[in-house]
Amino acid sequence: MASIALHTRLRAGKEEEYEAVHAVIPPELDEALRAAGVHSWRIWRDGLDLFHLVEVDDYRKMRAYLRDHPANVPWQARMAELLEVEDDYSGQDDGLHLVWRLP
Repeated sequence: MASIALHTRLRAGKEEEYEAVHAVIPPELDEALRAAGVHSWRIWRDGLDLFHLVEVDDYRKMRAYLRDHPANVPWQARMAELLEVEDDYSGQDDGLHLVWRLP
């Protein structure tokens, strides 16, 4: 299992709306995330900056699985309204580069 850190950024003024949308995740999206190998997904917010920690079996496979999934497509469209840069699921990224950790 991999721990993947991500950074996204909200559009100014969308902080409360973003948190309200995340107060209840649609059950079909929850099911899709779990089917894609996600064990945990946590998000912290500092102003407009969002920091995600994803515990997942295989991050790239998860992204490929969710790219066109019928539960994820409308969710990503909704997120695109709130984020400065929308995620089009086209990249082969591996999240943020780990610089250091306490052994």
